[in-house]
Amino acid sequence: MTLEEYGALFSEALSRTRTAVPAGTPLGRAADEVLEMAAAYLSDGWTFLRTGDPVNALAAFAYGLGWLDCGTSLGLLEPQSGHPPVGVDAQIPDAMSAHLHEKTHRYRRMLNAALSAVEVGADEASPLYAGGEVLYSWAAFWYKEGVERLEAVDLPGALARYSYGYAWLDAGIRAGLFRITGERDLFTV
Repeated sequence: MTLEEYGALFSEALSRTRTAVPAGTPLGRAADEVLEMAAAYLSDGWTFLRTGDPVNALAAFAYGLGWLDCGTSLGLLEPQSGHPPVGVDAQIPDAMSAHLHEKTHRYRRMLNAALSAVEVGADEASPLYAGGEVLYSWAAFWYKEGVERLEAVDLPGALARYSYGYAWLDAGIRAGLFRITGERDLFTV
């Protein structure tokens, strides 16, 4: 799928997504924040694409979809569906290869540091503890997938996976499942 098709998939997914928890409750506010972040990154992605920056468009679309998918995984949003960053064929012009290289490697470093800078915040006996472990596992999985794509010299694929995985940590923090134990500036808090 092209980058434009990836953005269109994101637009369609967001248009169908609704809050699955009561408004005004703490979970309702968490759901609202997840939706706001997803919508902001969808908008950013289209802006980047229109202004000729497919590298940042790819990162924004993947990051926003990560927020959306994490929100549905937590049961904050419906319908339940996933949009992992596979099958995206982002054609990045050769003139932007340095930008792609820098951003991909920076996101690898940042996600690696972010994975080390959080811990599940809920008590081990709480169902939210298990939920935090699931979110962390997905972030770590997409980091590993990004490393594999990077080793295969697929920088767009690596960047999409790092961005998507990073969103799972950020959304988990905003939803209260993680506690930041390291650098706070790695997260959107």
